[in-house]
Amino acid sequence: MIHLLNLLAAIALLVWGIYNVRTGVLRAFGENLRSVLARSVANRPTAMIAGLGVTTLLQSSTATCLIVASFVGTGLVGTTEALAVMLGADVGTALMVLVFSFDLSWLSPLLIFVGVVLFVASERGMLGRIGRVLIGLGLITLALQLIVTATRPMTQAPEIRALLAALPDDVGLHLLAGGVLAMLCYSSLAVVLLTATLAAQGLLTLPVALGLVLGANVGSALLAILVTATGAAELRRLPLGNFIFKAVGATLMVPLLPEARLLLHNHVSDIHQQVVYFHLGFNVLMALLFIGFTGPVARITQRVLPKPSTLGRGDGPRYLDPVALATPSLAISSAAREALHQADVVETMLRGVVPVMRDNDLELAERLRRMDDVVDELYSAIKFYLTQISREALSEREGRRWTDIVSFTINMEQIGDSVERILQDLEDKKIRTGRRFSEAGMAEIFHLHERLLSNLRLGMSVFLDGHVRDAQRLLEEKARFRDLEREYATNHIMRLRDHTAQSIETSSLHLDLIGELKRINSNICSIAYPILESAGALANTRLRHSQLASIEDRPR
Repeated sequence: MIHLLNLLAAIALLVWGIYNVRTGVLRAFGENLRSVLARSVANRPTAMIAGLGVTTLLQSSTATCLIVASFVGTGLVGTTEALAVMLGADVGTALMVLVFSFDLSWLSPLLIFVGVVLFVASERGMLGRIGRVLIGLGLITLALQLIVTATRPMTQAPEIRALLAALPDDVGLHLLAGGVLAMLCYSSLAVVLLTATLAAQGLLTLPVALGLVLGANVGSALLAILVTATGAAELRRLPLGNFIFKAVGATLMVPLLPEARLLLHNHVSDIHQQVVYFHLGFNVLMALLFIGFTGPVARITQRVLPKPSTLGRGDGPRYLDPVALATPSLAISSAAREALHQADVVETMLRGVVPVMRDNDLELAERLRRMDDVVDELYSAIKFYLTQISREALSEREGRRWTDIVSFTINMEQIGDSVERILQDLEDKKIRTGRRFSEAGMAEIFHLHERLLSNLRLGMSVFLDGHVRDAQRLLEEKARFRDLEREYATNHIMRLRDHTAQSIETSSLHLDLIGELKRINSNICSIAYPILESAGALANTRLRHSQLASIEDRPR
């Protein structure tokens, strides 16, 4: 019993080591990995090489699949190129199995020691994340040693040998068992390493081991389908296409298993290496055979998972991909895209104010006011999504971006409330009462509104690109808009003195309206503050000290 417990603990340590490597690499290099993948999909060969390289770092083709699937879901990468990436990713996983199959017992304590030192020295910095990767690599090599130690006594037990001898020689059962193990371990790499080790210890025959390896490959592809099952159709196409490749490849390989065993027996003496080389050979053959079929399979996935029609669809969250939460840099990008979607809704509301005012359109006013519920819904969804991202997993730059997104969505939500109040006032105080603004007053409001739309577009650009010069322009617009608001308020008072009837009727509404527009402009210009603050371009106070001193010297 104690030997079985030791084996289970060693398997758990192996899975935990792989998880630490994957998490550490994503936290340290997640943004760079995304850039590499995004730039390397111009053609299928380079896409396949990119998938191989990234998966060699991640130790998981499933993780690579989820990252690339999010690109497909947002339209950054086509399904054809993404499938080529996955063919390379599977070869990358097989290569790492080959690396870990060598005797690395001397390396394990060194990796763990150096990794712990780096992690303790800088837990949240880059060194700490690299340390986490080294710890994971050390745990993987240590776990493989423990598996060998734990299985050695079991191979000598007559009961275990009798049980293994009684197992049915059914390839389908072996495939099923390998697939289930891969999904439970969340890693085909762990299952293949475990299978090779157990085969080397005599607990598994070579036919059983090869069947488990094929099943592990299919299981890892099925796992990605299950993880993305609740995502959009575009997001699920890549896991489906990858599963098609794996299932077809395993089906074609099953009748060739006797020839594969004979070939391995003639050229590789060690049974552990036979399992490892079979896994590598299978994935290399898959890549060579299916690289020319990525286009047809991509079209099949598009027919099976068509893009749903947007007719009659609500304008709720579109880009908050739950799968991306496992990769903080991807999740931050998803939240930023959703924040821009929220800003688009706000812009639609704001743009509709002038037609409502000019045409007294009650129906349009009602539709626009209902859109504030969409803005509020998006604000709540983005805020909840951001709280699910581990702040510890974010780099310093990503942490600032996290804060910028929160600030931006708060400002958009407040602008939506202001526009709703404007529309309600127009309905109650102008449209239903039959009042009209004076021509001069209407022209002033239209001018402020036009400047406001321009500033909103500039604010969205500042949020998207973070250019300091645009942020400075936006802040300068705040002062200009304030001066305009004061000038137009003074003009309105002058019209009241001239007893302009329309200005007298709409005086309260007019002043409230330009006040709300000024408040909206302040919310828009607030987008510039985080950018300027991080660039060191903000002063500690807005007071001009020379003028303040002269004011203090004046007699009271």
